[in-house]
Amino acid sequence: MAKSTDPIAEQWYHYPQKAQKFQVTAIDEASDSVEVQYFDGTIGEFTLTEWYAMEVEPVATPEDWTGPMDNIETDDLNPVGTEMSPEDWRAPYDEEMEKTSAGPHFSDEEE
Repeated sequence: MAKSTDPIAEQWYHYPQKAQKFQVTAIDEASDSVEVQYFDGTIGEFTLTEWYAMEVEPVATPEDWTGPMDNIETDDLNPVGTEMSPEDWRAPYDEEMEKTSAGPHFSDEEE
């Protein structure tokens, strides 16, 4: 008989039958579904019926929580042009420069 462990968002679980660790990312009560992300980064979804039929057990957050991030290019995490140098940290704040380098400026007034 299957264990009845309620899904909890942001909680990690282990599915011993498939030797998989995953985190519940969302519970959609409207569609009776549980969205999960496996440790390797893949996304999955179970119906609540499927969830309660599985024998999952809650586990502690994995020590290397970056596991799902392994398939993301590190350049995606630090877009070009956002790097900061020690000089950037020491320079006084210049609000005017920030406004001009931030891209188009939108005003509250309609044109």
